[in-house]
Amino acid sequence: MRYTGFSFLILLFSIGIGVLGYHHYGGLPWVDSFLNASMILTGMGPVDKMETEAGKLFSSFYALFSGISFLTFVGVLFAPVYHRFLHKFHLDIEGRGRKLD
Repeated sequence: MRYTGFSFLILLFSIGIGVLGYHHYGGLPWVDSFLNASMILTGMGPVDKMETEAGKLFSSFYALFSGISFLTFVGVLFAPVYHRFLHKFHLDIEGRGRKLD
């Protein structure tokens, strides 16, 4: 549950940056800002065209940030699942486990 909560904090933080940026730099209403931030964050692409230079720059940097942020969200969310998988099958990544002769 801790990892789930932390991953959703990452998600909320990332969407918050996008909503504020699209609202401020793009001049979009709050709902449209949320739509654009959500679409960029999930990799679907922008919905509204940015008209100002500041809006275009923000949109570019937010798209780069979103790619890393979404991968971090997924990694943190599934880290405990992967960890349990390794324990379940007694796998050792570093090679310090039992030797199979």
